[in-house]
Amino acid sequence: MSDNKEKQEIIVTGFGGQGIILAGRIIGMAAALRDDKESTLVQSYGPESRGGACCAQVVISDNIIQYPYISTPDILVCMSHSAYEKYYQSLKPEGFLLTDKDLVTPTDERPCFSIPATRMAEELGRKMMANIIMVGFTTAITRLVTKDAALFAVTSSVPKGTEEMNTKAFNRGFDYGLSKLKGLEQLASGRTGAGK
Repeated sequence: MSDNKEKQEIIVTGFGGQGIILAGRIIGMAAALRDDKESTLVQSYGPESRGGACCAQVVISDNIIQYPYISTPDILVCMSHSAYEKYYQSLKPEGFLLTDKDLVTPTDERPCFSIPATRMAEELGRKMMANIIMVGFTTAITRLVTKDAALFAVTSSVPKGTEEMNTKAFNRGFDYGLSKLKGLEQLASGRTGAGK
């Protein structure tokens, strides 16, 4: 998706306590430290840190980034419904919307990629790893950064001793994303075949 674009603007949003800023930082780190790109991160919090609105704006570019703030993202990653309601209208018409399936109910007709990230994290025994699952999912769907770069950024950013668990969470999200894409490809080829 992002292979031919010089610059990508991403908003990761949800509520405080979900690890939204860490998710944005991981994506930016992966681009800058391993994929040889420029990246910036701007973060904002609501009045309360835990439970309030939270947003990470990440710009990834092949060139120097002149302005780090985003008004119309190419990619919007929403981990709460209130965040979706706040930002979905700003997403570019051809943009990608990624959501936590159990926490966000999209109300527009735009194509959407959903993953039950929080539920999957709970199944792994750590609800707090939903953000890492979402990073894996985002990496697979958008190809913003390479898988190796993202995994490097994950293991460099999480608390010592949790690297293996977070790698597992990332891989769960990444594999889920790949299976989603494969399903869409099969659906598209089936439609094409039917029309012949």
